[in-house]
Amino acid sequence: MRFWHDPCDVPPDVRKCLESWDALRDNDFSFQMFGDASAAAYIEERYGPRELAAFARCRHPAMRSDYLRMCFVLAEGGLYVDADDVLVGDGWNDVFRDGTLKVHPLCYDVNACGMVPDSELRKTDLPTHGRIFYVNNNPIAAPAGHPVLRRALERATNTLLGDEPAPEIQATTGPGNLTAVLAAHARELQISGTMPDFELLLSWEATAEPCWDLTYRSDTRNWRNMDR
Repeated sequence: MRFWHDPCDVPPDVRKCLESWDALRDNDFSFQMFGDASAAAYIEERYGPRELAAFARCRHPAMRSDYLRMCFVLAEGGLYVDADDVLVGDGWNDVFRDGTLKVHPLCYDVNACGMVPDSELRKTDLPTHGRIFYVNNNPIAAPAGHPVLRRALERATNTLLGDEPAPEIQATTGPGNLTAVLAAHARELQISGTMPDFELLLSWEATAEPCWDLTYRSDTRNWRNMDR
């Protein structure tokens, strides 16, 4: 699935990123593009007034994309990838080999002020001091009805419909939300002795990579600049 707030006005450089995935049509992939209006209609049809109201409170296109991807993959199953990601390899085959949730782990090194390379995350003796570990909400691959996505959607909805006038994006609908519910879910599985029903994609960079040199990143279409 894909999202751009106005599908009739996708910037040419972003459209080029989207087109890099079109080759997967030859592998029986189908694509669905949403904008603000079609996303709201989908959420109203598949969920209800509560989720529709929460979506309406998402104050930036990135936040609406966050919310929609949870709704869509929870209901339909499948794969969500950001519009500015470029397909570079065939690692997507691994994503669909079983019915587990698959997400990409990330780590931020506070002292170095930068991200830890994916290759480092494979180490069993990885230093943890001064580092923030989390999972990204891009990509998300899962079968329909996965409990982590159900929990993430419910948590985001509760926050959006709560008393806070402008909930923070990352913690409400983004990676912070997904990380919190995945950690709780993993702990419950561990306590009960149940095998994990999720997997961390430690080699996703061989499948897709973000394109950073895009025009929208320098204006308010980028959520990091939304309060300018």
